[in-house]
Amino acid sequence: MWDKREIIEYMQSVPQDSHERPRRLIRPANYVAGTPGYGVYEGELPGGQWYAVINLQGRVFMASNDDPFRTADVLLETIKAKVVLVDIHAEATSEKMALGWYLDGRVTAVLGTHTHVPTADDRVLPGGTAYQTDVGMSGPYESVIGVQKELVLQRFLTGMPGKFEAAKGDPRMAATLIECDGRTGRAISTQRLLLGE
Repeated sequence: MWDKREIIEYMQSVPQDSHERPRRLIRPANYVAGTPGYGVYEGELPGGQWYAVINLQGRVFMASNDDPFRTADVLLETIKAKVVLVDIHAEATSEKMALGWYLDGRVTAVLGTHTHVPTADDRVLPGGTAYQTDVGMSGPYESVIGVQKELVLQRFLTGMPGKFEAAKGDPRMAATLIECDGRTGRAISTQRLLLGE
């Protein structure tokens, strides 16, 4: 998200307690102290349902950051909403699964992102937390995880670096639909979606 530096000014253009659009753009909550932006957003739907979204980044094969497990513990102590969605942006399947089990019964859903490929393991864990290792990519599926396939193939075949360009063919939206009880925050069901043109 830091590729476009102007995003920092946008994220900091409203106060922490704001509900305006810039405040709803979140980055991993377990980035080091002093990183611009916020890692959690708590808001209210038009019907009065309060919800929270937490973004965390894994540590296995990723950049150095604080512990996502303990960061989640700290944040959950301050969140008032019953419906809590956790996005765990991580490389390792095991780390995402571990966080799902760790937070089971304490959040509505733990959804993984980063690997771009939707996983077929969506389920509701015994404590009432919906889980999926990776929701998948929203973008062009005639590609290699969103990049023009010819450019990726060239890099694999030659070992030479090159500039990657976003692909455009076969756009799809990957999502996970979760039904939950707004009073308790417990998930009732989960369903994978992959929508095309």
